[in-house]
Amino acid sequence: MPTDPTKAAIANDWAHGRPLVSCRIDPSGRFAFAGSEDFTVRRFNLADGVNIGLAGHDSWTKAIAFSKDGAQVVTCGYDGRMIWWPIEGDAPQPVRTVEGHRGWIRSAVVRPDGSLLATAGNDLVVRLWNVADGSLVKELPGHEKPVWSLEWHPEGKFLMSGDLGGVLKQWDIDAAQVARTFDAKPLHTYEGGQQVDFGGVRALSFSPDGKYLAAGGLHKGTNPLGAVHEPLIMLFDWDAGTLVRSHVTEGIPGGGVWSLRHLADGTLVAASGGSSGGLLLFFKPDADKEFHRFGLPNILRDMDLHPDGARIATAHHDGHLRVTSVAAG
Repeated sequence: MPTDPTKAAIANDWAHGRPLVSCRIDPSGRFAFAGSEDFTVRRFNLADGVNIGLAGHDSWTKAIAFSKDGAQVVTCGYDGRMIWWPIEGDAPQPVRTVEGHRGWIRSAVVRPDGSLLATAGNDLVVRLWNVADGSLVKELPGHEKPVWSLEWHPEGKFLMSGDLGGVLKQWDIDAAQVARTFDAKPLHTYEGGQQVDFGGVRALSFSPDGKYLAAGGLHKGTNPLGAVHEPLIMLFDWDAGTLVRSHVTEGIPGGGVWSLRHLADGTLVAASGGSSGGLLLFFKPDADKEFHRFGLPNILRDMDLHPDGARIATAHHDGHLRVTSVAAG
């Protein structure tokens, strides 16, 4: 569907009683699944906004993925638990539960061919699972700090993983080893006074043609615990493995990139949330600064692109799931 981000407008706004921390849209485009601070995962019907709760985690759920056929959703919690659920039904019940990681699971992505689910989090290990039966296929150790984000290359041979320290690894899945690393250290801050690591590679997205890899997070963390930091996106040339440019913003002193998606025409969409509120930022690959920004009514925590390519779902601290249209018509 043709898009024009300058025409962005909220098409739907649906409320849940507790803050939302994550959201993903199923492959059919019928439902948005959103993790809530009440430990449930909410399934929003995108036709009417009706939502039901999936209760099985003892924590927030940040990572959500789907089987390629769209029949099942996998929710991955900060409790280290992975739960397979049927997408359909008035009261879905778990199909299987797997203890996947020690501690927080921060990211989960399914290989383009639908065969493998990659997960990672605070225990420093990337794991690959058989989507069909939940069995462990491979472990990929090597990160020295918690892994924030994962993304498959469109061709499916390589998996990218980004960690808190700004280390970005390209994994050759067949060989089960690191093929190369990308330097995303500007996304990491160590604040000596507060003695905290802050930032990290919080989001990844490949351009539709596979030419560019975008890595998002934050920089200028002069007071990390006070939420003083600005959004930053690093754009890499995939073939060369080199930094092409840094996408920067002005006037967002309390923001960070939580999610990245590419529109069909190559436009990069960044979801920024923090003390500066919730924003959708739109970038072209040949420009440092965004060509449009769209303000949302509340702090944003996650974002996903609808399969139609023209609707964007966002999860918010005020408990609302909002759907923004960027259709050209």
